[in-house]
Amino acid sequence: MLEAGIAWLETASWLEMTVALAAENFLLLLLAITLGEWVARRYAAARVAPPAPPLSRFEVGLAVFNTLLNTATTLLGLALWRAGIIRFRPDTGLFAWLDVFALVAIMDLAMYLLHRLAHHPWLFPWLHRLHHAYDRPRPLTLFVLHPFENISFGLLWLTVISVYPASWLGMSVYLALNLFFGTVGHLGVEPLPAGWPNWPGLKWLAGSTFHAWHHQRPETNFGFYTLTWDRLFGTLEANYWRWFGRLPPAEVPTAPNRVEPNAP
Repeated sequence: MLEAGIAWLETASWLEMTVALAAENFLLLLLAITLGEWVARRYAAARVAPPAPPLSRFEVGLAVFNTLLNTATTLLGLALWRAGIIRFRPDTGLFAWLDVFALVAIMDLAMYLLHRLAHHPWLFPWLHRLHHAYDRPRPLTLFVLHPFENISFGLLWLTVISVYPASWLGMSVYLALNLFFGTVGHLGVEPLPAGWPNWPGLKWLAGSTFHAWHHQRPETNFGFYTLTWDRLFGTLEANYWRWFGRLPPAEVPTAPNRVEPNAP
């Protein structure tokens, strides 16, 4: 089955690939929103961010446009693969699963650094401010970001897999985890139990509380999959463990570059 899929990718026309990849990306968008909204309603009493305001046409339009950009990034990756610049291994054994951990570790650091860069005073106003205008996240917020920021994350991913020849399996599992963490981070509620901070190892995974607090306190919690780099670089929110699973405490001062939800 894998061989047949690879053969199709090698021979399909660009029109066929565009239609297929666009359908795939829009299905992923709908999957993230549908499951995310179900979880948000299921755990509505465990809010870690204030409820989002009514959905706007601008949000929907930007999410659709970014999904089209995701399709373009995938097509660029396919072109680089056909040109031999990106290479993937077909194995499915132990080393293929180790690729998942390698990709998560590499991208966790790379995206942390890119995220910190996006918060630089020179870049924040025109690159990342748009995403933070929606500081009351909902699942759709994952796709509501400046198109240039979306492109930068896409190019980062293509650069990594151009250098690191991962397996098809490792790459696919990583991309699924990336969508999962992104959706969880924008739920606006915390589905995990209050005792999560006491679980050794697992408590260092970034989740809903972690990223919701970043939307409320933009100078903290820059990680994507783990708390590793925030701990090492001193950017972990000081009250994170104490107030896990709850709204940010009122006594914590508002971040200087926070934007109100309806800001342009």
